[in-house]
Amino acid sequence: MSYLLKKIVVYLLKVLAKGVLQRQRPDIIGITGSVGKTSTKEAIYAVLSSHYQVRCNSKSYNNEIGVPLTIIGVDSYPGRNLWRWLVVVGRGLLFSVYPNRVYPKILVLEMGADHPGDIRYLASFVKSKVGVITAIAPVHIEFFKKVENILAEKKILIDTLPSDGVAIVNGDDSMLKRSIAKIKAKVLTFGFSDSVDVQGSEVRLSSGGSDQAGGVKGISFKLSYQGHVVPVFMPGVLGRHQVYAALAAAAVGVVFELNLVQISEALRMFRPPRGRMNLLPGIKHTFIIDDSYNSSPTAAQAALEVLAEMSKGKSARSIAVLGDMLELGAYTERGHREVGHKAAELGIDYLICVGARARYIGHGAEEAGMDESNIFYFSDVKEASRFLQELIKQGDFILIKGSQGARMERAVKEVMAHPELAQQLLVRQEDSWQRQ
Repeated sequence: MSYLLKKIVVYLLKVLAKGVLQRQRPDIIGITGSVGKTSTKEAIYAVLSSHYQVRCNSKSYNNEIGVPLTIIGVDSYPGRNLWRWLVVVGRGLLFSVYPNRVYPKILVLEMGADHPGDIRYLASFVKSKVGVITAIAPVHIEFFKKVENILAEKKILIDTLPSDGVAIVNGDDSMLKRSIAKIKAKVLTFGFSDSVDVQGSEVRLSSGGSDQAGGVKGISFKLSYQGHVVPVFMPGVLGRHQVYAALAAAAVGVVFELNLVQISEALRMFRPPRGRMNLLPGIKHTFIIDDSYNSSPTAAQAALEVLAEMSKGKSARSIAVLGDMLELGAYTERGHREVGHKAAELGIDYLICVGARARYIGHGAEEAGMDESNIFYFSDVKEASRFLQELIKQGDFILIKGSQGARMERAVKEVMAHPELAQQLLVRQEDSWQRQ
C-alpha cells in the first residue's frame, strides 16, 4: 500500500470508527503495555463475556487500522478487495447513524505502540473508560531510544482517562508504580506484591494431566481482593507471567461489579492465543512450548523459566530454540546476552540460536557457564528445524520462541506431531504470511 493510500484509509477508518462510538456509546477498555497485551485482552474478554455483550480485537489488530476495524465490527483486513471495503464503509455508516441493540455494550481494545505517537493517535478518538497497562519493558526500543519514552507513550492511555474512569496498572512494575501519582482517574493495581489491590499468590503449575500434555494440567493460584480470597485454576495455561493477564482481567471484573467467584469461574475459560505459551505434542513423543508469536528479552526470560520448571525433576531434557529479537536498537546485543545468561542460570540443557542477533544469546549462555558443545547456531530456521528433528528424544521439552520476523512458527510446524493441524494451532498461517 502506498503512503498516500494508507493515509486515506487510516483517515477514513478513523472517521467511521469515531461516528460508531458516538452513536453506540459502548464502554471501552483500552489495553497497552510492552508485553502481555494480547493475553490480557483475551483474559479480560473471558471474564466479561460471561456476563456482558463484549467484543475484542481479532488476532492482534491493535494499530491505527485494526482498532477502527474492530470498532466497526470487521474481523479481517479487506486488503485490495473493493467489495469488502464497501462492506466496511456500509457498516461504519449504518452504526454511525442508527443505535443498534446488538452492538456490544463493552469493547476490549488492545492498543499497540510500535512508534512514538501511536497511543496518542488512538486515544484521540477512542475514549476509554478503563485503561490497562500490563508492564513496561525495552520492546520496540529501536524507535523509542529509551525505556522512559516507552513509558511516556503507554501512559497516555491512562493520562487521558476521565475523572470517573479507572486506570488498572501492574503494581509490580516499579516504573509504572512511580508514574501513577498524578493520574486523575481511580487507580487499581494488580500483581504479586503485598501493596497491590488485586493480588495473586501461591502460583503452581498443576500436574497430573495426560502424557500428551507432558503431565501438565494448567496453572493455579489464589486471587485476593479487599480481604476476600478465591482459588483460580486455568487449564492449559503455562507460566507465572500468564497470571498477570488473569490478575488484570480480575481487576477489570471488579470494576464491572463481578465478584471473585464469578471471576474465578470465568478464568477457567481463558485460553492463551496461538503462539503464546501453547503446549503442543511433538514428534518422538516430545512436548513443544509454542511461544513463537513474538519475543523480547523480558518475555524470553519468562518463557525460559517455564521451560525449566516443566522439565524439572523429570528425566526429560530441556531444549530452547530461540530466534532473533528485533527492534531493540542499541539494546540488541545486551538484551540477547541477558537471555543467554538466563538460559544458563536455569540449567537449560540445549540452546539452539537462530539468526544473526541470536548468536549473542549463545555467547551470553557460554559466558554464564553453559557448555559450548550444547549451544548451536543457525542462520536459517529451516536448517535449525532439521537439526532439531535429529536432536530431540522422547520426553524432551522444547521451547520455541522469536520475534515475528524470525518466523519461528516454521520450526514448530516441523516438529509438531500433527502438522496437518497447523492452520488451527499456529500463528501466521494465512496465505499472505505463507508467501513470505
